[in-house]
Amino acid sequence: MGWIEEKRKERGRRALQRQLEYQEDKARRIGEAAESMQSVFLRSQGIRKKLEKFRPISDSDSVLEVGSGAHGLIFGFANKTRIGVDPLAADYKRIFPKWQSAAATAAAIGEELPFADASFDIVLSDNVIDHAEQPLKIIDEIVRVMKPGGILYFTVNVHHPIYDAASRAHGFWNAAGLKLELSAFADHTVHLTDAKIRSVFADQPLRIIEQSSTVAETKKAQRRLPLRNADALLKKIFFKNALYAVIAVKD
Repeated sequence: MGWIEEKRKERGRRALQRQLEYQEDKARRIGEAAESMQSVFLRSQGIRKKLEKFRPISDSDSVLEVGSGAHGLIFGFANKTRIGVDPLAADYKRIFPKWQSAAATAAAIGEELPFADASFDIVLSDNVIDHAEQPLKIIDEIVRVMKPGGILYFTVNVHHPIYDAASRAHGFWNAAGLKLELSAFADHTVHLTDAKIRSVFADQPLRIIEQSSTVAETKKAQRRLPLRNADALLKKIFFKNALYAVIAVKD
């Protein structure tokens, strides 16, 4: 293993560690609040109805969520075969046992999904790949395990290109031994741009049904932020955390 690959893996492990610490703290503060579980169920059902506008969904359709996390869509997606994959799945079963019992989960990374080609009718991935070691490889894996005619619901945060450059610099200086960890870049392994993620999906064997981003709305909202700190000033100039979303069918 080369130095660059080793440091990339190290950065991915650190992002996972921070996510686990965050969820453990949340569990201590709020436990498994019933109102939170209801909120996830309603959002999941809303996504299902959105997909049903483009393709009928039966309860027998197999559903996979890549990056199911502590409270993913899969836990409210009431199909008979529903599986969530997450590197921290075993930890989440311990922290949120009631919640996690709503679907089968497997501890695995999105870059190496433990399923055969063309295994799932529906695949979900909801704003998680930018925490992973090799985010774009996850998209390849998602497409691989989709059945022909299967449908994908995918989202991820996108940002001004300056954050991509800053993220790369953050990774470099920490890899070089300067341990200056900024939470915005330690929690995420990459900061994707809208143009980059659109180009990635354009190269996949998918028929894009719906594609959108909230870049314009996010810019407008962040320009109205009061200048309380440097973070607000930076967002006024360079937008951050817009949401890219795509619904697609595999050819």
